[in-house]
Amino acid sequence: MTNPGATDAARRARAAPMSPDQRRAAIVEATIPLVRRHGFDVSTRQIAEAAGIAEGTIFRVFDDKQALLDQVVAAVMDPGDVERRLDAVDRELPLEQRLLVIVEIMNERLTSVFQFMTAVGFSRPPGDDGSRRHEPPLHTGMMARIEALLEPDRHRLRVTPAQAAWHLRVLCFAGFHPLINDDRPLTPAEVVDLLLHGVLRDANL
Repeated sequence: MTNPGATDAARRARAAPMSPDQRRAAIVEATIPLVRRHGFDVSTRQIAEAAGIAEGTIFRVFDDKQALLDQVVAAVMDPGDVERRLDAVDRELPLEQRLLVIVEIMNERLTSVFQFMTAVGFSRPPGDDGSRRHEPPLHTGMMARIEALLEPDRHRLRVTPAQAAWHLRVLCFAGFHPLINDDRPLTPAEVVDLLLHGVLRDANL
């Protein structure tokens, strides 16, 4: 039997007013999977249905559809979640395990970004055209965190932690990008093994 009190509470929760910022964030969140599926051709009607709002509500918090799509791109490219996950990596883990966690995070990040770029027809990340040359790249914070995670093993590395982080990023980019790896993506474990051991049977050869 349905609990009337619970039903009323749920109805009040659904009807709770959102601030403009909350409404914008909710609409962007509902739009991201639609853009992944339809590209920028997604309609505002589809967006409204996915967000559970009237179509006109979109234009009360966004100037136009392009302003919404710009926010969608910014949300997908935002490295904040990846940076938080890297901050949570246990530095006490052995180097190989620590690297595996890092690469698994990078795999999820890059795969998501590559899929989005394909859906919207981007050949390069937004802003990577020289128009933001005075701004730090989006990956700057991620690279700094990876470098810090490698720092405890500096004495074991043939290169600096910063160089090792750069090598790791290059391997991840090539290993996870379908147009570079001929649709034969490397696994995170393969990336870590290649970074640490290369392709020689014996590193002393």
